[in-house]
Amino acid sequence: MVERNREAVLSAARRVFIDKGYAGATLEAIAEEAGFSKGVMYSQFESKADLFLSLLERRIDERTGQGERVVAEYAGLDGFRKLLEAGGEDARAEAAWARVLVEFRALASRDPSLNARYAAAHARTVSHLASQLERLCIKAEIQPRFPPRVMAAFVLALASGFTLEGAADPAALPMEVVLRMVPGALGFSAGEETSLSPTHRRAPHGGD
Repeated sequence: MVERNREAVLSAARRVFIDKGYAGATLEAIAEEAGFSKGVMYSQFESKADLFLSLLERRIDERTGQGERVVAEYAGLDGFRKLLEAGGEDARAEAAWARVLVEFRALASRDPSLNARYAAAHARTVSHLASQLERLCIKAEIQPRFPPRVMAAFVLALASGFTLEGAADPAALPMEVVLRMVPGALGFSAGEETSLSPTHRRAPHGGD
């Protein structure tokens, strides 16, 4: 019963956050959407931020699993492009959630305690993506031109900008163009997997 109530509250919270934005959402509105009293809400979560961060942790797990499936199947530049494609598809399917996340990040940046909680969750995203990028390079025996964590942070920063540009003009950044631009910005080049000399190939346990 407790787990079922928790899932119902999280599902309701997600709908309310998407409909009203993070700032506009209230615990009262979420309780009403879930069909529970505020007492039930507070038995599961202490605050609106707790609700949002629980949803965010779930999203991190989903995206990490998505990336792991790509890494298991692909290597090098092909794998990196597949990660970008999967991220692009997810961004289109979850555009409303992505906008709420950007809003939350902006609000959290003004609250040191809340920002620290968000930063801890975000660090997990960066670590997972960095590990995936590093393993794609190892599989293709490519020496990355930048530390994997820097590459991961760059990709995630682009994703936030992509969300905001898309909100203003959905046609501003066609995905097919992004897929050509981003690999070059990170130092990948077409045909790199087969053109590197042995001196440029990656050591098994190198990186940052």
